[in-house]
Amino acid sequence: MLAIVGLITILLVLTLIMTKKLSTMSALIAIPILACLFLGQAGDLGKFMLAGIKNVAPTGAMFIFAVLFFTIMGDAGVFERIVNKIIGVVGSDPIKVCVGTFVITMFCHLDGSGAATFLIVIPAMLPIFDKLKMDRRILATIVALGAGTMNMLPWGGPTLRAATALDVPVMELFNPMMLPQICGLIAGIAIAVMFGIKEKRRLGVSLAEISVAPMVLSEEEQALRRPKLFWFNLVLIIATVAVMVEGSLPPVGCFMAALVIMLMVNYPDVKLQGKLIDAHAKEALMMASVLFAAGIFTGIMKGSGMIDAMAKGLVAIMPDALAPHFAVIIGVISMPASLLFDPDSFYFAVLPVLAQAANAVGLAGIDLGRAAICGEMTLGFPISPLTPATFLLIGLAGIDLGDHQKHTFFWAWLVSLVVLIAAILVGTIPL
Repeated sequence: MLAIVGLITILLVLTLIMTKKLSTMSALIAIPILACLFLGQAGDLGKFMLAGIKNVAPTGAMFIFAVLFFTIMGDAGVFERIVNKIIGVVGSDPIKVCVGTFVITMFCHLDGSGAATFLIVIPAMLPIFDKLKMDRRILATIVALGAGTMNMLPWGGPTLRAATALDVPVMELFNPMMLPQICGLIAGIAIAVMFGIKEKRRLGVSLAEISVAPMVLSEEEQALRRPKLFWFNLVLIIATVAVMVEGSLPPVGCFMAALVIMLMVNYPDVKLQGKLIDAHAKEALMMASVLFAAGIFTGIMKGSGMIDAMAKGLVAIMPDALAPHFAVIIGVISMPASLLFDPDSFYFAVLPVLAQAANAVGLAGIDLGRAAICGEMTLGFPISPLTPATFLLIGLAGIDLGDHQKHTFFWAWLVSLVVLIAAILVGTIPL
């Protein structure tokens, strides 16, 4: 009974989210509550929910402060200066333009926000692509690969979701994946070089230097810039990430302290600090609310015994020959699966069941989490119609979704496989 009810619960959550009949947050809360009531466990419902919320609280807090830190750093002009320097270097060489686009995307995606990255990179690089008559699909693909691979960062969507769903510290999940992520970034740069060579051959003409007009800032935006504090802010970013990776402070503590220091130095006026926080808090809180909803979902599913029951059922029907390679299988198919599942559905509804099944055959659930972030939602590659950021990307680039998917799918899958193979070779994911 538990397994059947659990399966129906997950299918309902997936269906309602993918058909947009309910919001992600509503589906993650309402459906498991109804299932728990049906099972006659209403008396324990509050306990299950509270346990789930407690498990995700550190992750949710880290996400809020990370987003605030990086977005306000953007207001101070840190990333703008880096972007302008790169644009000044790439000139009119298609190879440099493609590689520069990838590098700019990497820097811009430090805040873990795909939408913000696309809003910065596409408008900055599109004039260059158009003046050189380069294929806009290449621009969208390169940005997708760069943003997707960077999305493995601890505050990126896939890694946060995986850590939350598996109830493991986010840094424990991410740290062993640092080298595979670097390999993925190298693969992305190599693909960008290949695109540049291809376009240079296609154009087949002597390319004149182009000039791109600098971004025009409003008076309010200009007033927020802190060019004299650029190096201080850059060192603060590097130090924050270094301390977090080193582990002497919890991630939420790192970003809380860094945010306070950055605000006090850059914007000592208390009213201005409040204004900046208000301007960027909405996006952060919306994502955090989904994480807390996911905590309730996983808390109820685990506490009621539904996940355990489904895991046992899955193990019972799983061919014995495949069980030891479960993590690798997940890593291989997770990128194509992003076309069928949105990130919330996969990580909060499917992954916990798979992890429980893996535990039953001697695999650690965290191994499946690491395998999943190699590809599910592409590490974050925006190609799925279930991801709103995909439409922002193609809209800004002025290309069709079908064309973008055809042009990007293979390369996104290739990068995800490079990350997976690197993780296997360094022993992060068991073969």
